Amino acid sequence: MERFSVATLEDFIVAAKSATYVGDGAAAPASRPHSHDLAFTSGDFSYLDSYFGGSDFVGEEVVYHRDEPVWAMNYYGRIILPKLIDAVGAGAIIKAALSAMYRGGRFLGGYRWVDGDDVYLDRNEGDVASFTGRECITRRGTEVYELVYHGGLIKA
Repeated sequence: MERFSVATLEDFIVAAKSATYVGDGAAAPASRPHSHDLAFTSGDFSYLDSYFGGSDFVGEEVVYHRDEPVWAMNYYGRIILPKLIDAVGAGAIIKAALSAMYRGGRFLGGYRWVDGDDVYLDRNEGDVASFTGRECITRRGTEVYELVYHGGLIKA
């Protein structure tokens, strides 16, 4: 099977993430009972983000190359202080911050985005081949939302 470069994979992941959750992409048919699914395809690659929940949620993103799974990321996010932020507000901040990061052509490497009293912060270790990370939102210096994630290449 013809392989692909890690740079090509990373470019596809950024495009897929930009076009789905962050880009308000259309929902795909649910792959599991009660899941929320978003899908994207370009060339030999396809992407599926499948998650459960709303303000507190868990999910998995998988990239396929010619229908073979080659990369995945798992995540769990939650609202820590619902009196200070709700899922809609957190989602708006996350979409704005990630949209700005993706315009830079990347999804890893750490990122900080500020909008008034709100700060989005992402920290991670590793690279597209193997990584762990955490994102959070603080409002006036108090952490109100968090998400932890990990993932990397899938090898047979």
